[in-house]
Amino acid sequence: MTFEGRFSDSLVVEQLDKLSVSFLVHDLEVRRGGCAGNISFGLGVLGVRPVLVGAVGEDFADYQSWLERHGVDCSHIHVSPTKHTARFVCTNDSTHAQIASFYPGAMSEAREIELKPIVDVVGDPAYVLIGPDDPEAMLRHTEECRQRGYKFVADPSQQLAFGDGDLIRQLIDGADILVTNEYESHVIEKKTGWTADDVQERVRLQVTTLGADGVKICGTDQPLIEVPACKGVTPVEPTGVGDAFRAGFLAALGWGLELERAAQVGCVLAAYVVETVGPQEYLFTPAEFVARLRDSYGDAAADEVGAHIG
Repeated sequence: MTFEGRFSDSLVVEQLDKLSVSFLVHDLEVRRGGCAGNISFGLGVLGVRPVLVGAVGEDFADYQSWLERHGVDCSHIHVSPTKHTARFVCTNDSTHAQIASFYPGAMSEAREIELKPIVDVVGDPAYVLIGPDDPEAMLRHTEECRQRGYKFVADPSQQLAFGDGDLIRQLIDGADILVTNEYESHVIEKKTGWTADDVQERVRLQVTTLGADGVKICGTDQPLIEVPACKGVTPVEPTGVGDAFRAGFLAALGWGLELERAAQVGCVLAAYVVETVGPQEYLFTPAEFVARLRDSYGDAAADEVGAHIG
């Protein structure tokens, strides 16, 4: 929601302990989101059929239909009989100040989900991406991946701000791939007490997104790879950009492409999101995607990806 005035004009410092204010907003936008939904949507658009695992409420039906129409397997989602789907609600004012609330709702029931019964139906996973979720669920799914030998991608994202060092260490240790942005990589080091080298010793690959500067990939036995951002980007709104990169990166790995090429695919998909309001509102044809990849990364990249996309 957007409030055309300023929140500060309605706040009296001496009366904050009795705060009771209401703002008349001039618009309301409801958009599909959530890290798991965004990443799954991106994978589906690229022609991969991801399996979405999480906990939702009975109000998820329309969203589920949207995801399934875009290639996402939603048949293994846990539906809470009593709670609504997690939701983020925010109001911005004319100065870009924000008042926001996050309702976890059914997300707290994600800890009840076991991965093996799902794997028994869909087959062994190429990767299990464990994104920001109920912390207990994240821990349980990470530990199950270790015990059962599923390769997992650690993507703690927003939970890094709330998690302590012990939680973060457990979520990262043993990951095949750790994905963060540059700020989050420093949060990990600060909270865990690990150095950058310590982190690399505990994961096979560390993928760090750098915003407009692209992405870097490093590992204990992996020479540093640096990929510039997609060319010709006109930024509009950044929500979901990191999720889109993850979708493109994982899709390309699923196609059997090399790390540099996977990062290039991720950067192109991220470009579509940053140029659109909303994390799942972008549109392109396979030919358009390949053309944009060709413009930014050359003919070899376009030819390789063109054989798979869609």
